[in-house]
Formats: sequence, C-alpha cells, structure tokens
Amino acid sequence: MSFTIAIDGPAAAGKGTISKAVAAHYGMAHLDTGLLYRAVGAKVAAGADPLEAAQSLTAADLEGDLRTPAVAQAASRVAVIAEVRAALVDFQRAFATRAGGAVLDGRDIGTVICPDAPAKLFVTASPEVRAERRYRELAGNGHETTFAQVLADVKERDARDSARATAPLRPADDAVVIDTSRLSIEDAIAAAIEAIDARRST
Repeated sequence: MSFTIAIDGPAAAGKGTISKAVAAHYGMAHLDTGLLYRAVGAKVAAGADPLEAAQSLTAADLEGDLRTPAVAQAASRVAVIAEVRAALVDFQRAFATRAGGAVLDGRDIGTVICPDAPAKLFVTASPEVRAERRYRELAGNGHETTFAQVLADVKERDARDSARATAPLRPADDAVVIDTSRLSIEDAIAAAIEAIDARRST
C-alpha cells in the first residue's frame, strides 16, 4: 500500500534532513524534488533550453555538485517557468504513488504535486537562521561567500518562490507547520514523526 508524505518549506529550513530521516524511519523511498530543478537549472546555465532540459532529465542529471549558490539561483529562475514545472509533475506524482510509500520534499508537494497526500508538513525557520545554516554549509564545502550575501540570496529566493504565479511557496491548508528556528535536528525530526504518526493512525 502506498502512503505519501509531502514535506514543503523554504531553502535551508531543514526539510531535506527531516525528509531523509522520516523516509529512513518508515522505510520509504525519498525524493528531493529540489534536485530536479537544480539539475534543470544547471543544464540551462550550460546553455540548454529550459523546457528541453526538463523533458530530457534523467537520473544521471541528479548526480554531481548541484548545491552551489549559482545552481540554486538558476534552479529558482527555471522553477517559475510553468512549462518546466508541468514537465516535472508526472515524474514526481509517479514517484509519490510507489508501493511501500514515499516521502517527497520540495516547495509545492502538498499544494500541487500531491494535494491528496494524507500527511503534509511545512518546515520553516527565520531567514537569518536559514542563512546561517546555508553559510556554514557552503563555507564547509569550500565555497567563498559571506553571511550577508547568503542572507540576501535567501531573501531573494523566498520572494521569488512565494510570488511566482505557478505553484507559489505556501503551506497547504491542512499541513502541520514545524518551525525549526529554535529546534535541534533531533527535536525537529521527532516533531515530524509525531505529526505523521497522527495522520497514519486516522
């Protein structure tokens, strides 16, 4: 039997870490849908047409270093293109219905991709907290940047993701909101599992 868990939220809120832990806890498959857009963004940055890049996406395109600031910005730019989002919808919905259940994290899983998912979470945190997390991650991976630049990028991406006409970033009406600003990773994961268990038992 399939059971879909939709986890949405802005960049660096912790949804990826929570999603991986939740998938491992329940023995479900996990898809970071942001990687799909990062892969398309990387191909577009290399000169590809956005729609062709989305339509020709393969698993191999999801490998490599897709976590750079440049790729993140490219991903956010292609994500506002309605045709690109439509091209990736079928891939995500097919993944969501696989036997054994699936955890998908992104920005429009609970609102657009899987609006009927029985368990929906919206993971968030303040822009400053998210920028600090992303800055430490980038610096640790050897990327040259500043906290001020990362904070500006976070706020710019938030504005673009929330204001886009197609699938704007927002919590689903029935999503459980988890603010990780002052939570440890362990506490955030525990809160997510508690919320999902409540939905699985109904």
